[in-house]
Amino acid sequence: MHKKKSATGKNSRAVKIILGVSVLFFVAAAFAFSPVAGAQTSGLLPGAPGSFSKLVKRARPSVVNISTVKTIKGGGVPFPFHGPFKQNDPLKDFFDRFFREQLPKDFKQKSLGSGFLIDEKGYILTNNHVVEKTDEITVKLADDREYKARIVGRDPKTDLALIRIKADGALKPLPFGDSDKLEVGDWVVAIGNPFGLGSTVTAGIVSAKYRHIGTGSYDNFIQTDASINPGNSGGPLLNTAGEVIGINAAIFSQTGGSIGIGFAIPINMARDLLPQLKKGKVIRGWLGVMIQHITPALREKLGLKSDRGALVADVTSGGPAEKAGIKRGDVIVSFDGKTIREMNDLPYLVASTPINKKVEVVVLRDGRKKAFSVKIGRMKEEETPVAAAQEKANLGMTVKELTPRLARELGLKENKGLVIVKVETGSPAAEAGLRVGDLILEVDRKPVRNLRAFKRNMRKYGKGHTILLLVKRGGSTLYLTVRGGE
Repeated sequence: MHKKKSATGKNSRAVKIILGVSVLFFVAAAFAFSPVAGAQTSGLLPGAPGSFSKLVKRARPSVVNISTVKTIKGGGVPFPFHGPFKQNDPLKDFFDRFFREQLPKDFKQKSLGSGFLIDEKGYILTNNHVVEKTDEITVKLADDREYKARIVGRDPKTDLALIRIKADGALKPLPFGDSDKLEVGDWVVAIGNPFGLGSTVTAGIVSAKYRHIGTGSYDNFIQTDASINPGNSGGPLLNTAGEVIGINAAIFSQTGGSIGIGFAIPINMARDLLPQLKKGKVIRGWLGVMIQHITPALREKLGLKSDRGALVADVTSGGPAEKAGIKRGDVIVSFDGKTIREMNDLPYLVASTPINKKVEVVVLRDGRKKAFSVKIGRMKEEETPVAAAQEKANLGMTVKELTPRLARELGLKENKGLVIVKVETGSPAAEAGLRVGDLILEVDRKPVRNLRAFKRNMRKYGKGHTILLLVKRGGSTLYLTVRGGE
């Protein structure tokens, strides 16, 4: 009995030794094939890197510092004299005599930014605001080589620019990743030239995606807490594979420094525009609709099951959407096979679509889905691919029938219809965003052409009822909801 127990103990020790060796082998293999081999590890987050050193060594030679010079035409001093008595101030002559002649009429303004190589031919991606209106651009590589650069193409609407250098040696480009596959919580690394300090590395995570911060129609930023400061603009935001997934572009700050809220342009947006940037000009697609957000009140009045999609507030006469059959009141839920989650998803998709391409646009109309084949037009400079209806709250309303005299007073081109002529602070109309000069076209999707019809329709609603109004403001229309009788 004792011998049997001893034999079992030996077998048990042998199994433990074999298991121990196997575990060590697999751990070593995991380290060997990890992108951060040799890094510190965490039992809680085994996928979290303990060091980014290997990634940085691989990526840093591809990141460049950009310095620019811009001549400011002063026509005198760069700051005018402002005394309490303006032109008659007794100190003005003193200021002119001792300071005006000592200051240059034109002065050169210098600024710094970042960028990164995208191929061996010397093409560099950066932000438009880094290089626009500059007289001179100098690129400094990681090995201290310096070259003059020229602008190949710019796109102010997405804040992207492509510049090029002619180098006398090898150049190492950065690979592109797929920003659509990025997840909130993923590790990211930013490399750039903050405050002119030279190549600097910061790390953090993706804080949010699809951020719209009010910089333009094509806002679709990646938000990160990786420190981004002045001078980082145009530098790459990298994933843990060392691929570019964003271009650092903006920060949210009250002091000018990083407070942990930075924004990057998704690299997929830049990838789509690169062929056109290389040609020097970006040409955009145009749908010919005005859209707006679906508010809870609009959702209720329109009988929608959700607030997903972009509500068509107006359709441009003769535009691609009208020709295809899309109407005011439709909700666009899909464009060219891509789901429209909310209004801001649509403008960039339309703008990046090739001219004359036929795409399927799916809308909700009266609770049913309808598909239309739309031939995308070419956007003119003064147009937008999809215009956003403005809904800024103002005041209340009193309605009158429009007369030629009233139209002249309000600066309206129309001479018939119903117009808001008076506003009251704190009224339901004010809270709804209605303004003086707005023309009322419909009440709950029924046309109203005179004051009598308007009053007749309004009698149906008691205190607390929600009323859907279609109003014309300027050259566009939009839906607004107002709580009746309060």
